[in-house]
Amino acid sequence: MLCVGAGGIGCEVLKNLVLCGFLDIEVIDLDTIDVSNLNRQFLFRQQHVGKSKAETAATAAMAFNPEAKITWHHGNVKDSKFGIGYVEKFNIVLNALDNVEARRHMNRLCLAAGVPMLDSG
Repeated sequence: MLCVGAGGIGCEVLKNLVLCGFLDIEVIDLDTIDVSNLNRQFLFRQQHVGKSKAETAATAAMAFNPEAKITWHHGNVKDSKFGIGYVEKFNIVLNALDNVEARRHMNRLCLAAGVPMLDSG
């Protein structure tokens, strides 16, 4: 399972996935944590400011279920390494992006790869 975005929606999605028993998840986000994120992105704390959202969210979500394995990628979903071949290895993509252009990009990738996408942005 792939979760694209580790901000406000992505934090909630990751937490819910591990609490529901999903154990093998990948997450991609290109952003770092800002002070302005702390009031709505509950997996992040003051000491996380400046760190990767993907890495911090993955680490925090795994604490809810020690059996979970979340592989994180600090990068842009539009990078070529996250192309059709990458997306094809997943059964589903959960889109938690707030950027319309990136959401459309993921939609096109998922359509081309034949992988269902749930968009929650």
